[in-house]
Amino acid sequence: MKNVFLQRTKSFAHNCVKLSLQLPNTYLGNHIKGQLIRCSTSVGANYRASCIAQTKKSFISKLSIVIEEVDESAFLGGICNR
Repeated sequence: MKNVFLQRTKSFAHNCVKLSLQLPNTYLGNHIKGQLIRCSTSVGANYRASCIAQTKKSFISKLSIVIEEVDESAFLGGICNR
């Protein structure tokens, strides 16, 4: 299951980057583009970090960050699709 999530988080980041490249080159578009790229790529990076966590507390903490970043990405993606 771990490898499935590694691939899915990588695909998620890739798809969000592709979406962000479709945004207009305006002040707002660039702001959302940058934030979407940061939070979506953070999902994969933090999931990978959770996979090598040394303790259960560390694992939970890192996975909580993943959930927050996915939520932020979903919020920004929803703005892009309006």
